Amino acid sequence: MTFVLIPGAGGEAWYWHRLVAELERRGHDAVAVDLPAGDDGAGWAEYAAAVVAAAGDLDDVVLVAQSMGGFTAPLVCDRLPVQQLVLLNAMIPAPGETGGAWWENTGQSTAQAEFAAAEGRVAGDGIDVMVDFFHDVPDDVTAEAMDRGDPAQSMTPFTQPFPLDRWPDIPTRVLAGRDDRLFPLKFQRRVARERLGLPTDEIPGGHLVALSRPGELAERLAAYAS
Repeated sequence: MTFVLIPGAGGEAWYWHRLVAELERRGHDAVAVDLPAGDDGAGWAEYAAAVVAAAGDLDDVVLVAQSMGGFTAPLVCDRLPVQQLVLLNAMIPAPGETGGAWWENTGQSTAQAEFAAAEGRVAGDGIDVMVDFFHDVPDDVTAEAMDRGDPAQSMTPFTQPFPLDRWPDIPTRVLAGRDDRLFPLKFQRRVARERLGLPTDEIPGGHLVALSRPGELAERLAAYAS
């Protein structure tokens, strides 16, 4: 099987580079996708097309979607030979829901604030990249990410309704980082149960677990594929 890796906001294949190396070390193929995230003319259809183009003529695909990639991944399941879909710290959309409405509809901000309080932190307004994303990422990897600059993300997809009326008939796993500060584990468990009727597996690490714990993530994904 080949892992096709869909990034979250910012859409950069670079996010997966440490995981790709770990998967390849274990004898697996992996394709990390670049999305047209900075293009105001690109929405969910264009994101899905980018995934299909990157996958080419692959057979036996395990599709892995990080964060915002949870909106894109279901849209390609009828266009690729997807054997399994893994939602990794992912947004799980409801039919007709926009990416912008998802946050309030799911109660994300309340969950984030409650988790911060449980950790003895005070959640600020919005997202603090260093606190919410890079808190458990190694310093050298964080420095490389900062040197690359903040990836562009158009708001176009956040205005578009999720176009499917039901979840694809594909075996789906939900995998959450137990240290995720943006989408806390308890929150992810609730959303997955309410929207997909699925349990949530957990793994050590925060929202950017592919950067912070790529080896452990690779082991889990390899186990899923087997």
